[in-house]
Parts: sequence; C-alpha cells; structure tokens
Amino acid sequence: MACGFAALGGVALAQTAAGAQQDSSAVGNVFQFFEPVAKSGLEGIFAFLDSQQLVFLLLAMAIGYPLGKIKFGPISLGSTASTLLAAVLISMTASAAFGMTYAIPGIVSTIFLSMFMYALGLGVGPKFFAGLKSAGLAACVIGVIIWSLNWAICMVGAELAGLESGFAAGLISGSYTITAILGVAQSAVQSGAATIPDGMTAEQIGANMAAGYAISYILSSVGIILLVRYLPSMFGHDPVSDAKVAETEFAGSGTHPLPGTPEAFLLGYAPVDLRAYRVEHDLVIGKTVEELFHAYPQAPVLRVVRDGQAIDPEDNPTIQKGDVITVRSDVGQMILKGGEIGPEVDDTLARSVPIGAADIHVGSHDISGKTLAELAKTIGFGLRLTAQFRAGQEIPVGPQTDVRFGDVLRLTGPEHSLRRAAKDLGGREITNATLATTEVMYMAIAMLIGYVVGVLSITIAGIPFALGTSAGCLLMGIFVSYFRSRNPEFGGPVSEGARSFLQDIGLNVFVAVLGANTGPKIISALGGDTVIWLALIGTVAALLPVVVAYFVGDKIMKMNSVINAGACAGGRNSTPSLNAMLDQSKSAVAAVPYPVAYALTTVLALIGGYLAQVLS
Repeated sequence: MACGFAALGGVALAQTAAGAQQDSSAVGNVFQFFEPVAKSGLEGIFAFLDSQQLVFLLLAMAIGYPLGKIKFGPISLGSTASTLLAAVLISMTASAAFGMTYAIPGIVSTIFLSMFMYALGLGVGPKFFAGLKSAGLAACVIGVIIWSLNWAICMVGAELAGLESGFAAGLISGSYTITAILGVAQSAVQSGAATIPDGMTAEQIGANMAAGYAISYILSSVGIILLVRYLPSMFGHDPVSDAKVAETEFAGSGTHPLPGTPEAFLLGYAPVDLRAYRVEHDLVIGKTVEELFHAYPQAPVLRVVRDGQAIDPEDNPTIQKGDVITVRSDVGQMILKGGEIGPEVDDTLARSVPIGAADIHVGSHDISGKTLAELAKTIGFGLRLTAQFRAGQEIPVGPQTDVRFGDVLRLTGPEHSLRRAAKDLGGREITNATLATTEVMYMAIAMLIGYVVGVLSITIAGIPFALGTSAGCLLMGIFVSYFRSRNPEFGGPVSEGARSFLQDIGLNVFVAVLGANTGPKIISALGGDTVIWLALIGTVAALLPVVVAYFVGDKIMKMNSVINAGACAGGRNSTPSLNAMLDQSKSAVAAVPYPVAYALTTVLALIGGYLAQVLS
C-alpha cells in the first residue's frame, strides 16, 4: 500500500511539474510577445500599433472621446474631431520619429462608415420626406453656393500663389474631403484632356495632387467640424430649441410620436381607471367575461380573482358569487355602477393589471371601412385608442372615424387584449419590448442593397458618376425608417440603443482610420512656402464658402438654423460635421437636408475636379 501511495505521489508530482512547466511556457510566450516592445521602448510601442491595427483604433478613440469633452471656454472639439486629431498625431509621430507608415485597409473605414450612414438614416427617416417639401430647394441652393465658392477659391488661389499643375485639383479634393476627385483629375491627365506642362511629368502632377490633398484634407476635416458645430450659435441661434421647432414642423400636425420611432412608447401609464369589485349581485353572477363585454363594452372585465388566485380572462371564465373582478373605465362614465356588481374593494391582486401600449398595423381587408365605434364593440376588449396614423400622419379620431387597410392604431391595455386585437386587425403588436431588440437580417439586407446601389456608376464624357456606398446606405436607412412609420412591422425592429451605438462607433472608427492613413502624407508634403500656401488656400476654401452659404440661408432664405447647418454639412460633403451638429442640437433633424445637398455637390465636385485639372 505504501508503495502504491508513493507511486501515486510520484505521478502527482510529475503532473504538477509538467503543469508548472506549461504555465511557465505560457507566461514565457506572453513575455516573448511583449519583449520587443520592452526592449525598444517608445519605438516598440509605435511598432506594436503598426502590427496591431485594432489597438491603434481603440487607442485613438480612448484618447479622443475624453479629449472631446474638454471645454476651451465655450468650445469643445467633440468626440469625432478629437478622435481624428489623436489618430493623426499618433500616425505623424510614428512617421516623423521612426519612419513608420501606418496603412489600415480601406475596407475597415468603408464598413464602419456604411454602418454610421445606415444608422443615421434610421434616425431621420420619418422626417426626411416631410423635410424635403420645405427644405429641399433651399438645401440645393446652399450646396451650389458652397461648391462654386470652393472651386473658385482653389483655382484662383493656386494661380495667384504660382502653384504647379495638380495642386489645384488636390486642394479641391482635400478641402472638399472627396478623395474621388483625385481619381477624376488623374483620369484627365491620363486621357490627355489635361495637357502636361513642359518640364513636368504625370508622376509629378500626381505627387502635387497628393500633397495638396493631404494638407488641406486634415485642416479642413477638423475645421469644418468645429465650424458647423457652432454655426447656429455664431449667428445668434439656439440649436437645441431650433431643432425642436424643426422636428415639430417635419412631424406634421400630430401630437404623438410616429410608429416605429423610439419615442412611440415613452408614455406614462397608471391604472387610475382600474376599479375592483366583489361580486354579490345576480346581474353579474353566472355570466362569462365575453358576455359582460358585449353587454357593457365600455367597462370590460380585465381580471377575475377567485380564492386569492388570478384567472386568465382569455379563458372566458364564468363569474361566481364572491369573485373579485377588475373593471376598466373612466370614473364618472362607468356603465357598471358599484351597486350593480357589489361593494368596491381594495384588492391589490385585482388592481395590479399591467397596462401596456402597442402599435398595430391594420392588415385585414375585412376590418377596412369599419368605424372605431364598431370595432370597439367587437375587438376593443379592455383597450383604449391613443392615436391613429394614416400614411405616416396622425389623424383626428372620433367614434365615426373609419379604419382603413394600412392604418396604424396605437392602443393601450392588458397584454392579452393587445394580442387579441392584433390578431383581429390582421397585424402584430409592436411594443416597447419589441423595439428593444434588433433584427440583424433586415439590417444586413438593407445595407447590402444600399451598398450595391452606391457602387453602380454611370460614365458621362469620361467622368464616372456614382451615388457612393455611404450615401446608398444612408438612403436605405431613410427608406426603412420611413416605411416603418407606415407599418411598424416593416424591416424588423432596431433598438434605439443599437442604432445610437452604430452611429457613434461607425463614424469614429472611420475618422480614426482616416487619421492613420493620412498622417504620413502630411509629413511628406511639408517643406518650403508651398505648404503654407496649401494650408492657407485649403482652409479658406473649406470654411469660407460654408459661412457665406449659411449667411444666405439664415438672412435671405430664413431657414431654420439647424436645418441650415445640416444643409451646409451636406453641401461640404462632411459627415463628421453633420454628426457634430447632431450632437450640438441633441436631435437628428439636421440630417434631413443633408443627403439632398450631399448628392448634388458630389456630382458637381467631381465635374469641378476634372475641369480644374484641364484648366490648370
């Protein structure tokens, strides 16, 4: 036995030793992983960021978010501008100090920007088409002003500064933050439409484009975010209050939030109209819950308590003497008086009937054409109508208001009553719990369609025109949200928390990638007086047209200050500046005019970039 225990002890010691060696090996692997960083110090840290690009992105956001909250007087950068700055500074330091060039694949920025644009579209969709009627033309005017002034400043500035061929197109591309302009300008050189000056090569022109682009891009990216963020305040407006005014105007005449929106069920419900009675009179005894409903439709029985146990009203129980029943009806309008049932009692179980709210789409043609009064007698068991929507607009309601196929009814009542009404109306009850979940399949399909539509291009006179993948995803988000306001079942639910997260993380990862890839190009472009001219012209071209356009919109066209700022952001093709305005105004309404101005100026900017290279 002793030998046996000794043998077992030896095995145990061997296993322990082996385990210790494995643990030591694992720890050693960890130290081997970080050893290059520890040995090479600061250079090792930047090398680690180069090899682990996710760490770079997380670090840029970890620095940018708290930095964006710091106020310099009344001004703060915001998370987007500060994340971009953090990424640029890290990338520039790596390039200048250690000769490292960070290059994060473009697919990363494309994915996250697409997520941002789709989430933004979901937030603004119900107000978009209503906003187009009042702000569509104005947004186009704002966009044309910004584009024409930007083009003129870059062309005239490059000529006065004596800059070589290629710089003007690069300045337009960078100050407008549209990289595709470089492509059309390069195509003008390659096709022969733009002549190559004596003593220069196509490669030199391309290098000039890149330098002009890099310098002006960073300065204009940060500058436009700060400018648009504070434009309303600069002109004496309160963006928060003006945003509320715009939301009211674009929401129509209704007083209730549209179906499918996160505000739809932010309502306070209290069982103030729930009364509990002990059954003692023959008028009620022996009748079923259904029979009582048809006899007294304005005072339905919502709960039956018998011997301390609640009975499900869906089972249509027969009322017995001594039962405690819960009746829902407005005090003063009760059909069943207390004396007709029995004495009123303070029964906690009877009175604790949970009352919820739901939007239900009318999908039954058999229901279409009936009045609310008629439906109340058949399917209104314990329900109250809060609002009725038709074609995305709230309509006045009364007993003789007809219900049509496609209408959305917002009802309050017990869960079993809501389920019953949804079945009878031919729809599905959409509740706050429904909107707290996210259906990824529909989101993926919508983004897929938007991306494909954005990729498709039409070539006119050698210039390719495309909507752009980000704009395609934005429009799909708008369409999904718009149609959901007409049918809350459309497109699957998307929780407001998930939508807000996608919007926030999507844009900030995009600008972090942008900062990583652009930082080294700034270093290569620095040198001589050229960099000063590029910085000056690029900054003026990026900011001055926006100020002029905002002035026109504010003083001449009398636009809402937040809508005006959204149009300026779209006219400048600057999604980060739009996000800054959304944050400053605490509303998504600024995004209403954005796609209109964005789409128009994208086309104009591409044409302008092509002509700039031909004429320079």
